[in-house]
Amino acid sequence: MQQQRIVITGGASGLGFALAQLAAKAGWKVAILDRDTERGEAVIGSLQRWQPDTRFFTCDVTRISDLENVAKELDEQWQGIDILVNNAGVAQVGKLSDTSISDWQWIIDINLLGVVRGCKAFLPLLQRNGGHIINVASMAGLLDVPNMTSYNATKAAVVSLSETLENELAEDKIHVTAVCPSFFKTNLGQGMRSSIDGMEAKLDKLMSKSKLNATDIAKAIMRAIERQHSYTIPHKQGRYAWYLKRFLPRSWYRRILYRSIKKHS
Repeated sequence: MQQQRIVITGGASGLGFALAQLAAKAGWKVAILDRDTERGEAVIGSLQRWQPDTRFFTCDVTRISDLENVAKELDEQWQGIDILVNNAGVAQVGKLSDTSISDWQWIIDINLLGVVRGCKAFLPLLQRNGGHIINVASMAGLLDVPNMTSYNATKAAVVSLSETLENELAEDKIHVTAVCPSFFKTNLGQGMRSSIDGMEAKLDKLMSKSKLNATDIAKAIMRAIERQHSYTIPHKQGRYAWYLKRFLPRSWYRRILYRSIKKHS
């Protein structure tokens, strides 16, 4: 694949940084955006070993002005971009009855509106010559595990947004991919909000058991870019579960879901 210009939100750690490493090693121009300035400045040097034209921008996806400023600067320096990866996100655990409206607003502002803002800010650059938008959702957006109401809802919204944008932007030659991983070894639990005691430890346990890590998911994203996939579901069990949900009677699917939850709890 020829050299690309890629922008990654939440790019200073976890999946975002793993993807930035693969892109830099491939010789792509890389811009990582993250609200953690200290972390971003600490890791940018390692990327520049592979690709000197790698940049870090302090950016909060809850502020459209931050994203628009980065888009303007990259337009001046790179004359546009080819790939946008909306990766920044947070986790929240709890039933509807236990999750406050302020917590709902918090997770929607980051997980959903953060993606919307990213698309709005960078779309004019992509529309010139076409490109690719990668929206990192989750299997939580395709399935419906209980006690993760707000998280599931935001990720389902990202999947729907991606599908809709794929239709809207086809004439502009912009491909859109929804990435839907299950649990994998990453730092998602950091900063998680939960109304259920001990959930952070349980989440860490589930992630540690995963056969896939952030680099594996990043490789799946690179393949999706090359092959222009609409969906990327890296986990085999996740693909199987999505198949069951779509084709089994709802009552059967729910019984299987609860057996799986009990097995892994």
